[in-house]
Amino acid sequence: MGLLVDGIWKNEWYDTGKDGKFKRSESQFRDWITKDGKPAEGRERGFKAEPGRYHLFVSYACPWAHRTLIFRKLKKLEDVISVDVVHHFMGKNGWTFVKEDGATGDTLYGSEFLHQIYTKADPSYSGRVTVPVLWDKKEQTIVSNESAEIIRMLNSAFDEWGDASLDLSPLSLRGQIDAVNERVYPAINNGVYRAGFATTQEAYEEAFDDLFDGLDEMEERLGRQRYLVGDRMTEADWRLFTTLVRFDAVYFGHFKCNLRQIDDYPNLSNYLRDLYQIPGVAETVDILHIKAHYYASHETVNPTRIVPKGPELDFLAPHDRNRFRKAA
Repeated sequence: MGLLVDGIWKNEWYDTGKDGKFKRSESQFRDWITKDGKPAEGRERGFKAEPGRYHLFVSYACPWAHRTLIFRKLKKLEDVISVDVVHHFMGKNGWTFVKEDGATGDTLYGSEFLHQIYTKADPSYSGRVTVPVLWDKKEQTIVSNESAEIIRMLNSAFDEWGDASLDLSPLSLRGQIDAVNERVYPAINNGVYRAGFATTQEAYEEAFDDLFDGLDEMEERLGRQRYLVGDRMTEADWRLFTTLVRFDAVYFGHFKCNLRQIDDYPNLSNYLRDLYQIPGVAETVDILHIKAHYYASHETVNPTRIVPKGPELDFLAPHDRNRFRKAA
């Protein structure tokens, strides 16, 4: 774990301060791909949607990067946007391009480390080096490293070449989607990290309580409807899914989020299997990368770096979500 300071790599863990609270840094590359190439509102640079122009750097372990892989798959953009997968172990040099266990290496430039991609875009960059990265092969720069915005680009900017019939963030539901995201992100998506990376008892317990309050709320919500926003699958579901699919394997034990497993929630566990069984989604889930990354990379949390053999996970077991009316 580390960061760049004025383009120089530093191997430094997170500074949680006196209160012991983990604070996630904001993504710094926030440009936008549009159909016509004109700068999006509030952005200075314009990037035009074109097949073959853009590339994703991702990790199978990372829930934020996982979102982009799911959207790329569901929107049928595999031949439109290329992808490279970093290695699951993050050591003193951060994410690496070691080619093993399904990691691809950097097929564009042959880099050793992901931080070299960041300094290629900005030689004086200061900040964390994170995935996903949406890269412009034409301009040789990073368009965005903010997953929430990348998935919205994938949802609509490339419809000319992908599946235009699937809209995971329709304008008519955007307000409801945003409201769910604003609840799920701090309490659940980031909540597991707030608990796992906390360095005081108080900070840990605050995050722990927020997390399970959020999960209990989603459990209750999913007892009334098939998806988080009514009877239609949306972006909100996939933003929750990438945390749920990692929970019992990693967050429950490694991050001490151990009040309940997802398997203990009837609605959440059936919902998780429902989403996992959508064609193509299972291909984006790599439990080897997920477990090997968290347990072996976070030496501060798990000094022995022993990766547990369990638990047994069966995401292909039958689910009961068909009891809800399907969207028209």
